[in-house]
Amino acid sequence: MSDQTADPMKIIAGALPFLKRYDEQIVVVKYGGHAMGEEETALRFGRDIALLEQVGIKPVVVHGGGPQINAMLKRLNVQSTFVQGLRVTDEAMLDVVEMVLAGPVNKQVAEAITRAGAIAVGISGKDGGLVRARKLTRTVRDAEGAEQVLDLGYVGEPETVDTKVLTLLIGADIVPVVAPVGVGADGQTYNINADTVAGAIAGALGAERLLMLTDVRGVLGPDGALIPEMTVAEVRAGIGSGWISGGMIPKVETCIYAIERGVKGAVILDGRVPHAVLRELLTDGGAGTLIKP
Repeated sequence: MSDQTADPMKIIAGALPFLKRYDEQIVVVKYGGHAMGEEETALRFGRDIALLEQVGIKPVVVHGGGPQINAMLKRLNVQSTFVQGLRVTDEAMLDVVEMVLAGPVNKQVAEAITRAGAIAVGISGKDGGLVRARKLTRTVRDAEGAEQVLDLGYVGEPETVDTKVLTLLIGADIVPVVAPVGVGADGQTYNINADTVAGAIAGALGAERLLMLTDVRGVLGPDGALIPEMTVAEVRAGIGSGWISGGMIPKVETCIYAIERGVKGAVILDGRVPHAVLRELLTDGGAGTLIKP
């Protein structure tokens, strides 16, 4: 890798087989709130996405924004409650969540990509009927083993994805940047986990790859070492054995969901690493854990 870094021609030659593989293929990138980092990190991400579009790959970005929502709620002196990693969202909090995700965060990501030379358009899952959502509930057991259904408020999950607006944008060589907000059949807005939206969109588009940028290196084995590649069966075995646990479980479950709907492979990788997307798609080494059928 160091030799390639020293010689630009080796980088180009090494990337050619991957450019051929991904030519005109859709790649959905989930850009996590914690992976967004500082301004320079965001600008570097924008340049990488613009480069993908300029070499013939079709990127679709779905972004989170948890830290940005937390900052706004703190300014407004509003307390958050989380259940199994999901933010309980009442009507007042929903307004803040939608304002932050579909407003400044969405436009900043789109602007960073556009500034780098591509054309990006920010939308939310409500636009063009993109994400039809339904209310999400969680069931837990109390100390006596009885089941209790928790009301998470206006937290939803994708019911259907209508790719029409995405297809129009992609066909016009425009990079869609999607905020994870959806709408129910009755017009109710729902806050949706960005990982879940990215998996649903990747599956609906039949994407070649789903890249889950986050703040961890990927899936770590029982010895703490990064696992470069896993099958769906191996992931399920890891969950069953308990060494895939905590916040990694919903990430790998999203990958499995997307793969079962036609995505060729899903990767969990550290978005804080410089050019992680390019390393994963355009080099032999990769940058995280690839999950395959």
